[in-house]
Amino acid sequence: MNQKIIPASSNMKEFESFLRSPYEIGVFLDMHIAQLKHINSMAKEKGKKMIYHVDLIHGIKNDDYATEYICQEFKPYGLISTKSSVIQKAKQKGVIAVQRIFLIDSHALEKSYKLIAKTQPDYIEVLPGAMPKIIAEVKEIVGTPILAGGLIRNSEDVDAALMAGATAITTSKRELWEGFLKH
Repeated sequence: MNQKIIPASSNMKEFESFLRSPYEIGVFLDMHIAQLKHINSMAKEKGKKMIYHVDLIHGIKNDDYATEYICQEFKPYGLISTKSSVIQKAKQKGVIAVQRIFLIDSHALEKSYKLIAKTQPDYIEVLPGAMPKIIAEVKEIVGTPILAGGLIRNSEDVDAALMAGATAITTSKRELWEGFLKH
């Protein structure tokens, strides 16, 4: 991914803003399965590459069967999930696989390291992304490109995560999408 900011949308208004933006790659969070076809066709019409968060698509289970369906039917650029079966199926189908991990405590981080070793995702999405020291540690230990998301509230947070080793920032804050274009 050659974008430093990856706009994340959780509703149609945000998605339409993304479609008007110069960004090529975007994430869609929290949708109903019935919206997926429409969202996907709108993105393709505008030449956008979509990453869908499988765990947040309501009306479909976040498992390898649903992942296979989404990959075959909608041909997304990528999929995000906390589930290893989703990550492995996405990789098998040639779709960018983003393993989402939560930085809750040391125990959760150790479990995440084991999960990443097992799934070998293309990217890791680290939440919250406003923890530069931990981003640097995760990057050093696993060596997988990192997307930082969650609780990134301003350009200083963006810069700190990128300087710590994040490849890009996923954010639903439109001010950050627009502000970073001016960097």
